[in-house]
Amino acid sequence: MGVQVVLVHGIRTSATMWRSQVEYLRSRNVAATAVDLPGHGTRRGELFTLDGALETIDRAVREAASRGPVLLVAHSMGGLISTDYVGQEEPPPVAGFVAASCTAIPRGVGLATYRFLARRFDSLPDRGMWLTNYVLDRTLPHETRPDFGAGGYAFDAQDVALRSLSVLDLLTALGRIEVPLWFINGQYDQLRVNERLFLRVAPHAELVVVPRTSHLVTAMRPRVFNALLGVAVATLERDGGPGPGHGTRT
Repeated sequence: MGVQVVLVHGIRTSATMWRSQVEYLRSRNVAATAVDLPGHGTRRGELFTLDGALETIDRAVREAASRGPVLLVAHSMGGLISTDYVGQEEPPPVAGFVAASCTAIPRGVGLATYRFLARRFDSLPDRGMWLTNYVLDRTLPHETRPDFGAGGYAFDAQDVALRSLSVLDLLTALGRIEVPLWFINGQYDQLRVNERLFLRVAPHAELVVVPRTSHLVTAMRPRVFNALLGVAVATLERDGGPGPGHGTRT
């Protein structure tokens, strides 16, 4: 009944982005499950909905919780949705939460600008893959470069997924999170914009900023990120956590 890790990917990518983390965790005999959200990876062609994404996360968490305390690890869009999930009024069976590259409130001008740029990028020849590959080839190490796009890119789900994020009430959710919480950001991550606000709302959270790293902290600095996962797993192993049957406050 050891710690169970559930991993949730970011926008456009898929469960394959976590290959380095899954390999690391399994080498330590820690069970790890990486999910594909609707419209992504093995589920491309499905319609992305926020409810569907939340259901996917909940299903994986509750299955894992039947075997031991769950560490939920999520990146970017997956981190924003998972923050909302962990911070529900009736908390799910999550014993700890690692939120990577997602300390931003997805609303207003910022979200509108991001959606505009994403649509313009998607209108480029080959949907901008030549530029994506150019950037990834020069920023990601050889060991993780193939993993980021191995499950394909969810171009068709991108705009509807971004639009759906505007309904998330992340500050309320953060205020409800009582389990160990780690924010992990790259130094040059554009989603650090509300980092200090998130820490004020969740003062028990720990913040780790990885130097010389972009938004893709999990893939750009896999050894560092894996070491931080090791700290989170060790914390839950030391402290214990909600196991089978947990799901409401006492």
